[in-house]
Amino acid sequence: MSGEIRVRSTSCLAAPIVEVWAHCSSMAGVNLELMPIVRMTYPSAAASLATVDTAVALDQVLFASWILLFGLIPIDRHMLRLRELDPPHGFAEDSWSWMQRRWAHRRTLEIVDPSHTRVTDEVEFEPRLPGGAWLLRPIYQRVFEHRHARLRRLFGDRVMEIAIRGSARR
Repeated sequence: MSGEIRVRSTSCLAAPIVEVWAHCSSMAGVNLELMPIVRMTYPSAAASLATVDTAVALDQVLFASWILLFGLIPIDRHMLRLRELDPPHGFAEDSWSWMQRRWAHRRTLEIVDPSHTRVTDEVEFEPRLPGGAWLLRPIYQRVFEHRHARLRRLFGDRVMEIAIRGSARR
């Protein structure tokens, strides 16, 4: 797809995978990572994937979320849809929003050893507006740098191994 962008972030956290999954699979955890840049709204029924069993509806919109700049100002409406859910190893989201024709986010949790977990976020997105890629790529790179910095502060890090890479397909 023309204008599709990729961003990747990885951190090695000083916590066992079940502890990291409990955080990463909750909307409160997501918002803890995102704030103070943005906050996502969600219905109470979608507060956590950690307690969801296999009955979660894959390939269907789970809920619509307002993306609130600084937690207050609506800047986007996101339709969250899961493609895969593999507790405690991660999820794959394939969503869309007013700003994004496609937003694909995969978060993978890997056991490094019993007390350390590697978290990797891979995002591909395609802005709806022509030329939006050059503007949004550095913003999303910064958002995911921020998210991983928050994760490392929350859990501690064994080795700082965050790697942000973005590439636009032409």
